[in-house]
Amino acid sequence: MIKRGYLFAELRVLDSEVFYKDYMSRVEPILKKYEARFLVSTNVPEVLEGGRNVPRVIILEFSSVNVAKDFYYSQEYQEIITYRFRSAYTHLYILDGLPVQNDLE
Repeated sequence: MIKRGYLFAELRVLDSEVFYKDYMSRVEPILKKYEARFLVSTNVPEVLEGGRNVPRVIILEFSSVNVAKDFYYSQEYQEIITYRFRSAYTHLYILDGLPVQNDLE
């Protein structure tokens, strides 16, 4: 059994030009390198409970929590993270998924 890792982001983009031109254009190849898969990317999350009101939610899936952490702490990502800090207000979480059976088992 393996456990997938997830990166869950709540964000409010404050500077669209910096976020999309400087951050997103650079993060996409890094995500590809770590074989991340977008599960959710929405600009209209519906809040059913609680007081959170963020206009964007993103959920990425990685093969494991360790790979998600490797992505986040990688030199490539750390070199561009300031673009996100400058252009968006963000809550970012790394989550451990439930065990899934490996096809090889």
